[in-house]
Amino acid sequence: MLAMAFPVDLRRCQLLGLAGTASLALGGETSGALPVQDVLASASVKAALGLVGVYFGVVLLVAAWVLLGRLVRGPQPPTPRALLLVLAVWAAPLLLAPPLFSRDVYSYLAQGAMADAHMDVYAQGPAMLGGPLADEVAPMWQHTGAPYGPAFLAVASALAGLTRGQLPAGLLGMRLVALLGVALMAAALPRLARHSGADPAAALWLGALNPLVLLHLVAGAHNDAIMLGMLGLGLVAARGRWPAVGAVLVTLAALVKAPAALGLLAVLALQIRAGRRPLPAVLTTAAASALTTVAATAVAGTGYGWIGALTTPVSPQNWALTSLAGRATGALLKHLGSSLAPLAVPAWHLLGLAATAVAVALIWLRLRPRPVYALGLSLLTVAVFGPAIRPWYVLWGLFLIAAGAPDTSVRHRVAALAGVLALAVLPSGGPADLGQLVLAVSGGVLGVVVLWQAHQAAQAPAPGRTA
Repeated sequence: MLAMAFPVDLRRCQLLGLAGTASLALGGETSGALPVQDVLASASVKAALGLVGVYFGVVLLVAAWVLLGRLVRGPQPPTPRALLLVLAVWAAPLLLAPPLFSRDVYSYLAQGAMADAHMDVYAQGPAMLGGPLADEVAPMWQHTGAPYGPAFLAVASALAGLTRGQLPAGLLGMRLVALLGVALMAAALPRLARHSGADPAAALWLGALNPLVLLHLVAGAHNDAIMLGMLGLGLVAARGRWPAVGAVLVTLAALVKAPAALGLLAVLALQIRAGRRPLPAVLTTAAASALTTVAATAVAGTGYGWIGALTTPVSPQNWALTSLAGRATGALLKHLGSSLAPLAVPAWHLLGLAATAVAVALIWLRLRPRPVYALGLSLLTVAVFGPAIRPWYVLWGLFLIAAGAPDTSVRHRVAALAGVLALAVLPSGGPADLGQLVLAVSGGVLGVVVLWQAHQAAQAPAPGRTA
């Protein structure tokens, strides 16, 4: 109803989103994923006000995004350049904010310091590093090897050397890396959209101005940003005169996080669609990918332990579909007295991987002429049916669906999913208790009330005029 009647212009959207991210940044100062020495008790007044402020800001940001989407679909949509300015304005308050919605950035810093000290980041966890950086890593990951590829660890190692283990400088450096990734995503989206016959402005709205991008890639400083940025840039290169460069960039994206390796299928499909013969396309892509892998691993100096790290364990309380089904099955088997109960979760994870493989094969068989869209659906399938899921994993597929989806109904569905997931995680990145849930809902309700009051004021007749 708000999106149907609230007066919309680009400046209003810009200011509303800015108010949202400013509230996020301010609330995060007391309720975010803070360094351990700065964490406040969840029952403290400052932490409570911060949590309310963060969810108030999330609601304002989501509303600004929805209203901006209405403008993008209108008769006079903003240009891609104007949308990029909106993205910069919305992201600005988050630049110096504390980490929000996840503590993963602390793991990045600790693993970078380990790589810089020539420690085996795949065989040892941050506990072996010791010191202030290791203390910031969540206890369950203290003894777990890095699940990231050598390209990202090379970046993290270089950052560790530059910042000399200083936490504030390291956090800022990781956020700048994430912002670079978001900038690459925003640069690639309009080009991929034009190639796929989609609207560049609509692609930017869904793929770059999405609240999940701001909340998790920018505020959370996740390395998924640089993965997606290089993946998008690689696809842009592959559709033009530099398919080998495209293969190199997509491989580097996969050497940040492994799911991006599916992008090599799109690199091949784009070459064949451009008229290149399949065999030379396969050989060129395979050679470029292999050489890039060897070179990146040599530069990082981490060895090939990252291959074994692909099986890094997931949180036992992860709420992925296969994990939930596995826990439910295990509980039932235990209740029945079966000795198979411990095998339930691994069995469901294997079933999820098999279902993913079948679904991806079917997607590519049906959508081979639309490689960007096929890749987006494939990555979304990997995220949904994988053994672990976080809200920002949905961006793997959403980013490319934004550029390649053939109709608006698909975009509307993934936009609705993104809006719901924007509310799914506490700013501390930890599990929620009842009190925190009440405060989060209160902040969200406060945001809705403020928006409703603004809506009512906009509908009221001006002085001296009748309704």
